[in-house]
Amino acid sequence: MGTVHAIVASIAVLAVGFSGVAALAHFRPILSGMAKAGVPTSWMVFPIGMLKTAGALGLLAGLLGAPLIGTAAAVGLVLFFVCAVHTHLLARDYSAQFALAIGFLALVGTTLALDLAAR
Repeated sequence: MGTVHAIVASIAVLAVGFSGVAALAHFRPILSGMAKAGVPTSWMVFPIGMLKTAGALGLLAGLLGAPLIGTAAAVGLVLFFVCAVHTHLLARDYSAQFALAIGFLALVGTTLALDLAAR
């Protein structure tokens, strides 16, 4: 694993991990964006919070020496954020949360690309 890959993956772990914990805790600033996108509040813990948190832990495992787990987590997170972007587009929600979903997709997509390039 190269230095750039480790830095990008570490940023992804922190960002996605924070986002997952925020969803699990029903962090007030994200609730309105979820409502605009038509996401039920009941989905905040499972699947949204749990999947983001598990993905962040998987990326961390990849950084700590389990590269296949890290790759699987990156693939899962890319799929998750593709679905998040799609959900915002369907709801015609172009708020800050839509921009964040695109940013997260770019971050985990870059992590995955760097991971695959290192093989």
